[in-house]
Amino acid sequence: AVRIPDDCVSAHANQARIQQFPLDDPDNCIYSPDVISFAREKGYYSGSDENFSFAQAYAPIDFGALRFCEARVWSFFNHVNKDMAGYVSYAKGETTDPMPLYIKPDNKLSMRDVQNYMRDHYEDTELDWRNEYGAGPFNSPYRWSPLTWEVDSVEYCNERPISTQQTGFSFVSQSRSWLPNEIGGILWFGIDDAAQSVYYPIYVGNTTMPKEMEVGNGDLLNFTWESAFWIHNWVSNMVYDRYSDKIVHVQELQDKLESSFETNQPEIEKEALALYETSKTEALSFLNDYSNTNVTEGLKEWKKMGEYMMVKYLDGVVKKEENGKFKRNEYGEPASPDRPGYPNEHYRKVIEETGDKYKVRFY
Repeated sequence: AVRIPDDCVSAHANQARIQQFPLDDPDNCIYSPDVISFAREKGYYSGSDENFSFAQAYAPIDFGALRFCEARVWSFFNHVNKDMAGYVSYAKGETTDPMPLYIKPDNKLSMRDVQNYMRDHYEDTELDWRNEYGAGPFNSPYRWSPLTWEVDSVEYCNERPISTQQTGFSFVSQSRSWLPNEIGGILWFGIDDAAQSVYYPIYVGNTTMPKEMEVGNGDLLNFTWESAFWIHNWVSNMVYDRYSDKIVHVQELQDKLESSFETNQPEIEKEALALYETSKTEALSFLNDYSNTNVTEGLKEWKKMGEYMMVKYLDGVVKKEENGKFKRNEYGEPASPDRPGYPNEHYRKVIEETGDKYKVRFY
């Protein structure tokens, strides 16, 4: 374990990243006394102690480690330091010269910054795949598993961005030593795909969860409207098929809820601190109720958004709206919907593949 300097950030993505490390600096690096001798014993390494690389010995780099793991680290680094753009060839698996273990951001990061970096799909980089054939007509940054596939005896891969559909949950941990532990520690906790989750403030002193997050409330084979997992998955799987149109609704509500949590946080914690001085039990109960209420009320809004999108985009058309409501005609019936079809880029691909097969002929 290597200590990260206070003004720096690091990242890991299912791949060992510590290379050479100081052997005589216990304040900044700790390691097992047999970490090098064991590697020699197993035939993983034969050089000097000073040149020993933990990552190269125990997790040798290959294409998958670069493209599926290190690329995610690069994408985060690329957000926070403009110089990291130069490592894109490493992220693409074209070179093997490693990135630094940690870097200094160009600017101080906020909690909201980190939350949004968890939602990354390589947007606006060389690995952005929203405008490729596989993205479909609505610019999806997702591809279904498996991660690699083979055609005519040649193996290919999908990208593996930070945010992905198979995420069960994610969180951003906020730790503030100047506050009592139960108030200073928060897990900003999100269910499902991070790009389509809401990061709710769950204080570390909480002793109960809202029913929507309780164990046993539905499972992978049993859908229930009382489960945060199923409500979020219902919405995200609705978004995937028409991503560019529907994701804007998700992001709008996401920002509304998370901005309200951020705005309320100082006042909530001020009240919790006042209670803490007279009754720790009351303070923790207050924060617990606050967390649980946010989850319950947020999920109501999330479900309502899903219902809205079901109506708005039913059967591939787009319902008209007026003054925040679905529009009706002079007879009180639903107004004729818009039929936007597909973007021209998609139609051009259809024509390129099929030629005149669908050309309208006039006689």
